[in-house]
Order: sequence, then C-alpha cells, then structure tokens
Amino acid sequence: MAKYLLLKHYRGAPSAVNDVPMEKWTPEEISAHIKYMNDFAARLEESGEFVSGDALAPEGSWVRYDGEGRPPVTDGPFAETKDLIAGWMIIDVDSHQRAVELAGELSAAPGHGGLPIHEWLELRPFLHMPPTVTE
Repeated sequence: MAKYLLLKHYRGAPSAVNDVPMEKWTPEEISAHIKYMNDFAARLEESGEFVSGDALAPEGSWVRYDGEGRPPVTDGPFAETKDLIAGWMIIDVDSHQRAVELAGELSAAPGHGGLPIHEWLELRPFLHMPPTVTE
C-alpha cells in the first residue's frame, strides 16, 4: 500500500471545466458537493483506502523559528490567495494507477448547475524512507 495526498486548491491550479467559484453556487449546489465528498470518503473508508481528509479555511499565517529562546515569527510574508489549499484527503492504495483513478473520480464532484466540476487535483505520493538494513 502507498499513501497519496489529494490536494484541492482555492486557486492556482489549472481551471476546471465547470469553473464557477463556490461563492456563486446555490446552497443546494454546495450541499450536493459536500455530500459527494462525504459519500466518496465513506466508500473509501469501507474499502480501507481512506486515511484522513478535511476542508481548510482560506485564512492562515506563516510561522517560522526565530532563534533559541525567542517566540516564533508569525507575520509576513503571506501567501497569495491563489497558493492556498482548500482541502485535502489522504488515501492508502495498492498502486499509483488506483490513486489516479480515485483522484479522477473525486474531480467529478458536482458544482454549479449540478454538473461535475472536472477540477484539477494535485496528487502527491508520500515520501518514504528506504528500509534500514541491519546486519
């Protein structure tokens, strides 16, 4: 099994086919989208392929270490809105092909007009360290 991260972007990814911002969707369209996402995750839970996932708020801050005994720095520079991640899902699947298949299915979540979004999702494998060889 291999873990993959599926990233949904607010902006910055290539344009979706059904490219209408969520703030212009009806409450029913938003509900249908969220239901699709929840049903997708539930199905993957049943198959053992779902690890975790959540939506993220558009606001956030950068934090960095500022030296021994000093508090972390939490102001600027800030990411542009296009760089923010809207949400994520971690899956644990048998192959890269299966990860691509699931990402394609998630890309079909309904959007404006109840039509599939065909949004681009960023699919990233987790970096695994090679096994330690001991004598």
